[in-house]
Amino acid sequence: MPFDSTGKISFDHIYTEPDPRPYLRTLGALDYHLPQLAKPYFAKLIDERRSPTVLDVGCSYGVNAALYRCDTTMDDLSAHYASEEATQLDRAALIERDRALVRAPASRAARFVGLDVAAPALEYARAAGFLDEAVHADLEHDEPTERQAAVLAEADLVISTGCIGYVTERTIGRIAELPGGRRPAMAHFVLRMFSYEPVADRLAGLGYETVGVAGVFRQRRFASAREREQILDTLRAAGVEPHELETEGWLCAQLYLSRTAENSADNRG
Repeated sequence: MPFDSTGKISFDHIYTEPDPRPYLRTLGALDYHLPQLAKPYFAKLIDERRSPTVLDVGCSYGVNAALYRCDTTMDDLSAHYASEEATQLDRAALIERDRALVRAPASRAARFVGLDVAAPALEYARAAGFLDEAVHADLEHDEPTERQAAVLAEADLVISTGCIGYVTERTIGRIAELPGGRRPAMAHFVLRMFSYEPVADRLAGLGYETVGVAGVFRQRRFASAREREQILDTLRAAGVEPHELETEGWLCAQLYLSRTAENSADNRG
């Protein structure tokens, strides 16, 4: 498999499949569970607000929304797609199966919008009912269209699990600066090889304060010894001392919360 500039294996190919089976099969083999660790933090922020609109940046197949709406876990979600029944279904039948999963114990306390550059992943998440709206855009390079801006401006809470670094302050700033936007609260799980400082600085100019949450969160196991050594080298080059979880074989993230006085004080976000 190819490596990106950070030394991390590139999994770009699993985001362009017509359904999430290859995505969860590939990452599940590496004990990928950052969205599961993020779930209680996101749920708390959602519960603090009245039926918020949640914008998931780099949402792929809508995993964060699925975990919340279906009250499920990463292990259960992986098993859901790896079952013998699931492997034999075509895409249309798999979507119907997922829509039933959402309808059953689904929580409608939040409305979910997904932003991603991977059209197939977005299309599936929207069709399966994990997302209420999907925005296919590359805000690193382009301003949102009028329609896209209108959808993104509805966000009360912006979340992400691992895309910051590939997505930079350009994207996050464009979301926060949207005309008519609500200066949404933000909760980003950031891989430790990347600095959140450029994002925090951009948001500070808009009245945001950022705090880091104590602790290190496991994203997934390293795919190989080579990836492990390359990531440890990248961390040290960035002035970050590897955590014991990283030296033991885990790619790790940290959580940053960015909020304005208004969205810290009220319950809308």
